[in-house]
Order: sequence, then C-alpha cells, then structure tokens
Amino acid sequence: MNVEDHVWELATKKLAGEASEEELHELDFLLIENPELKTSLMLIFNWWQEEQPNADANSYLLFDRILKNIKPEVEAVAQNIPKLQPPAPGYINIKKPVIKKSALINIGMIKNYLKVAIRQLRKQKMYTAIKIGGFAFSIAACLLIALYIRDELSFDKNYPDADRIYRIAGAYNLDGIHDKGVDWPAVMAKTVKNNYPEVEKAGRLMPNSLFWGAGSNELKRADGVENTHEDGFAYADQSLLEILKVPIVYGDLAHALSEPQSMVISKSKADKYFPGQNPVGKVMYLNNNKSRPYKIGAVMQDFPATTHLHYNFLLTLTGVQFWNGEQETWGASNYSVYLLLKPGADVKSLDKKITDGIIKGYYIPDMKKGGDKNADRIAGALTMFLQNIKDINLHSYDIHDGMSHGDIRFVWLFGAVAGFILLIACINFINLSTAKSANRAKEVGLRKVVGSQRRGLIQQFLTESLLYSVCSFVLGLLLAALLLPYFNQLASKSLTMPWTQWWLLPIILASAGIIGFVAGIYPAFYLSSFKPIEVLKGKLATGSKSSFLRNGLVVFQFTTSIILIISTVVIYNQMHYILNKKVGFEKDQVLMIQGTNTLENEVLNFKNELLKLSAVKSATVSDFLPVSGTKRNGNEFHNEGRQKLEAGTGGQFWDVDADYIKTLGMTIVAGRDFNPKLKTDSQAVIINQTMADKLGLKDPVGKRISNYGAPVPIIGVVKDFNFESLKGTLGPLVMHLGNSPSIVSVKIKTGDLKGTLAQINAVWKNFSPNQPIRYTFMDEQFANMYADVQRMGSIFTTFAVLAIIIACLGLFALAAFMAEQRSKEIGIRKVLGATVSNITTLLSFDFIKLVFIAIVVASPIAWWAMNKWLEDFNPTNRITISWWMFALAGIMSIVIAILTVSYQSIKAALMNPVKSLKAE
Repeated sequence: MNVEDHVWELATKKLAGEASEEELHELDFLLIENPELKTSLMLIFNWWQEEQPNADANSYLLFDRILKNIKPEVEAVAQNIPKLQPPAPGYINIKKPVIKKSALINIGMIKNYLKVAIRQLRKQKMYTAIKIGGFAFSIAACLLIALYIRDELSFDKNYPDADRIYRIAGAYNLDGIHDKGVDWPAVMAKTVKNNYPEVEKAGRLMPNSLFWGAGSNELKRADGVENTHEDGFAYADQSLLEILKVPIVYGDLAHALSEPQSMVISKSKADKYFPGQNPVGKVMYLNNNKSRPYKIGAVMQDFPATTHLHYNFLLTLTGVQFWNGEQETWGASNYSVYLLLKPGADVKSLDKKITDGIIKGYYIPDMKKGGDKNADRIAGALTMFLQNIKDINLHSYDIHDGMSHGDIRFVWLFGAVAGFILLIACINFINLSTAKSANRAKEVGLRKVVGSQRRGLIQQFLTESLLYSVCSFVLGLLLAALLLPYFNQLASKSLTMPWTQWWLLPIILASAGIIGFVAGIYPAFYLSSFKPIEVLKGKLATGSKSSFLRNGLVVFQFTTSIILIISTVVIYNQMHYILNKKVGFEKDQVLMIQGTNTLENEVLNFKNELLKLSAVKSATVSDFLPVSGTKRNGNEFHNEGRQKLEAGTGGQFWDVDADYIKTLGMTIVAGRDFNPKLKTDSQAVIINQTMADKLGLKDPVGKRISNYGAPVPIIGVVKDFNFESLKGTLGPLVMHLGNSPSIVSVKIKTGDLKGTLAQINAVWKNFSPNQPIRYTFMDEQFANMYADVQRMGSIFTTFAVLAIIIACLGLFALAAFMAEQRSKEIGIRKVLGATVSNITTLLSFDFIKLVFIAIVVASPIAWWAMNKWLEDFNPTNRITISWWMFALAGIMSIVIAILTVSYQSIKAALMNPVKSLKAE
C-alpha cells in the first residue's frame, strides 16, 4: 500500500469515527509531509460535515472532479510512486516503511477488519443483542438436537461384528392386514443355521413375559431374605452371546449359558447383590421358587445405553422346553432369531432363499399336515427379510418386537426443526444487515472514493458476520449446557455435553465459520455494491427501503412458526382425545399391585383381605390388563368343526378371574359374566364383539369355539374395549378363567386416597414382610402408552415457542428500523393532524399484512403434514382437523406480531415532530 492510499484509508476511518488516537496522529503527520493531499481532504471534510449540508459550488465541483478522476489518479500513482519530501524542520521522521510482504499486509488487514467489526458490534447494542441472541438460541437448539441425532445414530454399533449381525423379520399382507414381526418358532434358528452356508452362527432371544422368568421377577440371593423387584430378564442361547461377543467381567464367555438352570447377570447387578465379590457359581431364586434355582454362569458388562438390548439378566435356553414338543413345533412363534453371516454373504439373495426355503419347505407343509385348507393362500402373503442390527433402533417403528426403540421419522423431524430454527436466525441476520444499510452507506461510499476495492469491503462485512457467529456459538454452547437437563426430560434421554471429546472444538469452529459465511455473504455483496456518487448525494436512503426480499424472509419466518403452532394444537387435541376417550373400561381409581406371584397360594387370601377394606369396591387377579407392560397371548381360534376347512381368526387369549369384568367396569352385551360357583365355567369363555364379528357369529352365546383343543362354549360377549394403543385397530379377544397371579388390581373408592394406600400396604406386609409393595395406577399406565405422542407435543410446543421468539426479535428490530426510516414522514403526518392511533396503525399494517400472507402459505402445509401424522392412528381413534385450529394459530400469530411491533410504532408516534423535521 503506497503513502497516498494509506492517507485515504486513515481519512476514511476519521470520517467514520473509527480512527484511534495513534491513527489520527499519524494522519496529521502524513498530511504535513504531503500538503498536496491535504487540500483535497479538507474540502471533503468540509463537505461531509452535517453542520454544512449545502457546500459551496466550488467545493462541490472539486469533489465531483475528484470522483471522476480518482481512479486514473490512483492507477497513475500505483505505476509511479512519488518520493516523499523531507520532513519539515522540528519534526522527527517516524513514517512507517512500505510493507512489501503480502502475508504481513493480510495480517494487518485482518486486524483492521476485526477492529471495525468490534466497533460496529459495540455501536449498535440493540441490533447486536438481537442478532447474537437469536443466533445463540437457534445454535443451542441445533446443538441439543445434534446430540440427540448422534445418540440415535450410534445405536448397536458397539458390537465388533455389527456389519454381519442380522435379525430375522417377517411381513404378512393378506385381506387388508399388513403386519411385521420378529417372533419365530424355537426350531427356526437351528433350521436356518443348518440349511444356509452363508450363516456362521444363529442364536435365539426370548423376552416374552408370558413365559415364567422372562420380563420382570422378584429376585433374591439363595442365602438372602428380602425379595427385590428387577426388570430386564430374557432367555437367550449361548450362541447369542458369542454372536454379540458380549464382554465378560467374571467367568468364561464360551460356557456362560451352556449349563441348564444358569444365568448371566450384568456388572451393575453383580455389584448390587454381591458387592466386591466374584459371583460366578452363586445361586439366586426367582419369585421365591426354590425348586428352580439359577446358578450364575458369568458376569457381563452392562449393555450400553445405545443398544436395543436392555437386559440385566439372561437366562439360559439350554435344556428349556416350555411344553412338550415346544422346541420342535412350527405352530408357535415366541423367539427372536439373530444371525452372524459369513464375510461377503449376499444379504438380498439370502432374504429370498430363506423366504422360499423356510416358508415353502417348513411352514406350509406343517400347515397342510394339520389340515389347513388356506395354506397355499397364506404362502403368498408371507415374506422374510434380514434386518441389520444397526438398523433395529431407528427402522423398527412398524415392526412388532415388544421393545422400546427410536424412530427414524423422529430423527428427520428433529433435524428439520433444527434446520428451520437456524434458518430463521440467519434470516434475522440478513434482514437486519440489509435494513441497516443506510447507516453504513456513507462509510461504503467514502471507502470506495478513497480507493477501497469491493473485495476489501466484502471481506470487512464477512469478518463482522464471522465475529457475530463466533460470539453466538460461544453463547449458544453455554445455553445448550444449561438447557440440556430440560431437553433430556423432553426427549426421554440421558445425553451429556461432550466437553472432553477431541472433535467438539473443531466442529464448533468449523460450524461457526460456515454459518457466519452463509449468513453474511448476501449482506456483504449487497452493502459492497453501493455506488459512491449516489451514496454521497444522499440517494440511497430511498433505495434502502426496497423490501421485497426482506418481506419474503419475514413471511418465511412466520410461515415456519405458524406451521409449528398448528402442529402443536393438533397434537395436543389428539392427545386430549385419547386420554379422555371412553375406551370400554374404567381405568380411573384402579390400583395395580405387582409382584403378587411371590405370595404363591396366598394370592386369593390376599385379595379377600383387600375386599374387607371399606375403601375397596372390588379386586381381580390377572396379569392380562388393557394397558402396556402386562401380558399378551396371541392364539388362533376356529368355530367348532371348522378347524380344517377355513383359516383361523387370530386373537388374544387371556387368563382372568371371576371378578375381572366387574372390577374394570366392562359391559356385558350378551349372555352373562363368569360365575365361580358354576364348575362348568372353568371350561367356558367370554369373547368381545370384534371376535364375534371375525368368527361370523350373529348370536354367539351358546356357540362353541376351539383353540388347539376341545371346543368350549361361549357364555357371554363383552363390549369392545381398547387393550392396545389406539394407534392400531381393536383386535379380537377371548377370556377364560385361569391362573395369572402376578398382578392384583383393586378398584378403590374416591376419598381418602392416602389412608387407603396405607391400609393396603398394611395388608401386604402381613402377607409379605420381606418384599416391599409395588403398585401403579392404571390411568397412569394407560397414559404411558402414549408417551411418544406426549413427547412430540412437548417438542413441538418448545420449538414453536423458540421459533416465534426468534422471529419476533427480528420483527422488533425491523419495526424499529422502519420507524427510524419514516421518522420525517411521521413528523409531517403529525403536523397535519394524524393521531397516535393513526400512526401506530400505519406502521403496524405492513407487518400484519406479511403475517396474513404467512397464514395463507402455512395452512395447507400444516394440514398436509398433520394429516400424514394422524394416519398412524386408527380412523376411529383420531380427531378431525378443524378450521378453528388454523384460525387459532393465525390469531395467535397476529396478536404476537402486533405486540411485537406496537412498542416501536407507539414510540415513533409519540415522538416530537420538531426533532425529525428540524433539518428540513
């Protein structure tokens, strides 16, 4: 940079009010050394002063000549740099030498850019706070969602051979029924291993709580006294441990489950029951059953949180047979089958081979052997496919596997919401940068006059954008850490901030750079494109009001916000409908006492003692209840004599007692309830209306149906009640008198709930002094069935509020800018008699118009999205999207927008017109 260019740069800083004392001193010194530059600069200084708005003709002509000739003069100077004159007597020559190294010049330029950026940041405190605040909140939201997505995508990647581990899944499509599942016969694993050379190992998992030991149990050491409730029990093959290569802490992986009546426990449970000991070889009892002791064969590392397998106790399948022939039949499906494929195996080819080989080679022949006439028809409806273990968590939302896992649709939804919120914040940045263009116009014009290149101006504005981005990321990181506990509760996660991870800082810096560049690129090119002659003649003020793009961005912001508001309203109403819908049974004031199977033969006596309490209306003993977390037993039913002539009807087969229907408030619509005094009722059943319809029974009472055995009479029909999630269809159900003693449900009267619970607890202690009572209320358990819907509602509400806040920050700043730009117009209107309400309406109308446009754009998008979401629910169990939901969202948006801009509008309307008109 030559001396003349340096003088112009210092002069520009002086006019912009950005020069330091050292730079002002340097400018004075250089002007003394170069008097030919001083004359031109003094004329520009005089022209620039606001106190002299009307420069004399000679000054204007000279300035106009400078504008026309500045470029050729600079080019001439660049070709022939003049030698500096010796300094005047009495001055010390302290001028800086010309820096020739481009790297050093770039460093100096960057330092200068940062200085100017920091001054701009300090100078406009309100706009700075809005820019950084909006960015910080959006970045915090994005960071939290990124942690959530990272956690979801990391599931089941901890297994050494994860790429070769698959689970067998199946699909059934027939007569409008579409279903997917992972339950297979016990013989499936052995058959696949023996028939297909691509399979290296096959192992089974059986978590079905229908079978004794799986699910949850009351557990104690053989030398202990007190039972402790534990969840997370499942049966497993020894080969399954080998497929997963489960890390072993104590014992030997190769023999961990190889012996009958053995079990593997997790490290945390070993520390709980055998602190500081190696428990291998120790014996534990399940549910006080001393006839079936379990010896600990090994201690495994706890399964990580990022796996679909959440088990602390694995019981061996070695030597297990739940009934005679159970391990060889193809007619009962209760096992999940995992395969370890050999390296290089063709998965798609194996899918087809297994489908053809297993279904045609085993299933269909077994059905035909049993006399099923629909075997060939069913053959075409069944397909089998292999699901990689890494896909199980996110891609099993439509597969019935009895496990809790994520949903890839949630991941996409979270990612989209994060992207929209970040985009809204970027829009705020662009809007405010272009809106404040008039305030930077003179600076840009003068910089161009004195020789600044457009590239340098772009670099300056991008530096400011990057500084805003870095500050926002620092604040956003702190906000994310503070909000993480709330987010964990919202998303039902246990996420932590990865402060110690090596990749955190590089990702944050790279993201700050990319977002800062993307958000600042348009303002940089826009601001650097001003023509200096128009700027310095004052013509840009009108041009800066050009707001087509700015208005479009505001419409986008409010469109996104309104979509989120409508979605929140729809989800809330669907949730309210579900929780308050009459589901065919009484779930309120029903207490579910769990773990009662440890009472063994005393369960009925315990129930009778509860019935003696004045606060207890009735009680029933059954593990089969119409809420999640209780037993299910799928079976196939036929009308008497039709077993070999037609396809069976699949339905649930529940063990209940004689007080079940009365306690849960169900309605008998035909026939009668069970009568314990009639011995014949032990061989009778009660069905629901759906089962009667599926079996084609118009008058079912007295008819007989069969279930793999002798036909039994129907003595009653109960009105349909929902026993699964309302997302699915209501299924067929058969109830019979049976023994299922793990849960005693008690219908209690309203009133002194605390006192009633104390009485029930006292009765429990009389029967089981060494086991704490466990209970939950049925309505709470029912609500837990829809925890994912509740989470989605909370998520949409949270992000809708955040999106609206960020959008309103931008709207507030734009309202302030428009009031500033139209201050003279407002002053004239007030002089001519306009009232405060007239001015407020004038300034607010433009923004309200944009919100109306956003409502029109958002409504069809929200309607389509929410209709797609509601398709997950059964048509009889979902709400209809009504017009008032869109009206409510629109009114809320308009009110929010009015409240946002009214402050600035009223402030401008109350301003003294003398202040805005005194310069005219």
